Amino acid sequence: MSTLHVVYFSAAGTTRAVAELIAAGFGGETKVYDLFQTPQRTAVSTGADDTLLLAMPVYAGVIPHLCVEQVRQFRGTGTPALAAAVYGNRDYDDALLELSDLLTEGGFQLIGAGAFIAQHSIFPKTGAGRPDELDRASIRSFARECRELRDRPEAWQGRRLTVKGNPAYRSKMEKAPRMPFHPTGGRECSSCGACAPVCPTGSIDPLDPKGVRGDSCICCGACIAACPKHCRGYHNVAYGPAALGFHAKFSARRDPEIFLLG
Repeated sequence: MSTLHVVYFSAAGTTRAVAELIAAGFGGETKVYDLFQTPQRTAVSTGADDTLLLAMPVYAGVIPHLCVEQVRQFRGTGTPALAAAVYGNRDYDDALLELSDLLTEGGFQLIGAGAFIAQHSIFPKTGAGRPDELDRASIRSFARECRELRDRPEAWQGRRLTVKGNPAYRSKMEKAPRMPFHPTGGRECSSCGACAPVCPTGSIDPLDPKGVRGDSCICCGACIAACPKHCRGYHNVAYGPAALGFHAKFSARRDPEIFLLG
């Protein structure tokens, strides 16, 4: 019996919501790999009759760097695959191309890809409330079209899906500047340490949880969501003006973009 392998990394829960909505449109047996909760360290093989869904958030135009080697643990044998990039209404840049490359290198056949919008992880006013009902309708439609396409292998076998992106994304990221601010504990922080164990990069010292190691923090927002006092956030003096400028520039609604074979 064929299995839908659902692979995602979701610190704030929005990428998981998108992945679950796509998976619901497929039905049948599903196996979930939550890379945020349980990093993938061992190889997973899939068959030609299976399907793989790979959903990732977009950070600075690509997928989280700590996920790349985990995604490479999944191997296909011409297995049909779907890719979903979830971004905060600015742009998904090269994330879909990176997902496409990783899947192709892993022996998968990408038949459908979509870029979907969610609340921005650093500037939450941008994309607030998304994915909304219009987004969910697009996600359901994407799932339906991909399911129907998967069942018509003559429409996609031996072909390559073209998605948007700059092939030089890897070298571009090597030169990308780091974010000038990172989430820290506010005045009401009691150093309870609830934020430390959820940090996927280990950037919060359990003995001094108010701070953060900026050289490894990926600004995913997991620590903000975990704070029981809701006092963890961006307290750098540069954050306020940056948030206002970002929202002014990227507040116009962007809609999902879909790419399909067939």
